[in-house]
Amino acid sequence: MKEPIFEPVLRKIRIGKVIDEIKNIPRCNLLDIGCGFNYSFLSAVEQYIEHGTGIDFKVNEIYSEKISTIKMVLDETLNFNDCSFDAVTMLAVLEHIDKPIHIFSEIYRVLKPGGKLILTVPGKKAKPLLEFLAFKIGIVSRAEIEDHKKYYDLEEISQLVLNINEFEIIKHEHFQFGMNNFCVIKKSMIS
Repeated sequence: MKEPIFEPVLRKIRIGKVIDEIKNIPRCNLLDIGCGFNYSFLSAVEQYIEHGTGIDFKVNEIYSEKISTIKMVLDETLNFNDCSFDAVTMLAVLEHIDKPIHIFSEIYRVLKPGGKLILTVPGKKAKPLLEFLAFKIGIVSRAEIEDHKKYYDLEEISQLVLNINEFEIIKHEHFQFGMNNFCVIKKSMIS
């Protein structure tokens, strides 16, 4: 699958932003939602995790000692047991989801107590730039940008978190010149 020239650059920046969080979770059992066709993030963190599971509608299924991928469409349900994962990642995925509250509820359910949801999502300032890069010069995926349902600021991420009891934002930063949000959300130790 050929992708526009700037996509790997943006992915590398996102991975670089998130990898330290995963390194700090011992024996991490990780769920990567929207892992992409080549599960790049799972490959990048493979040496730091106990096991990683990636889900995406365009991934080829693989099963190895450290990584497995499942081809699935993300709807309102994650087909995993309660309290299965130490961390869940969503890198440039939230903006594609129709019902984010449902997905946040499911993520809460599958996270172990004290587990973390780690996400990146483009902010509102990114919309015109991403549309220009996709529609005018074609260096990011037009289909991906057309599929964006919403761009988020910290207040909107906070509103999603407030809908889930026992979820708390423990870290938020902007990156890529303020165009993207990086957020770590922790599940209470009591659930």
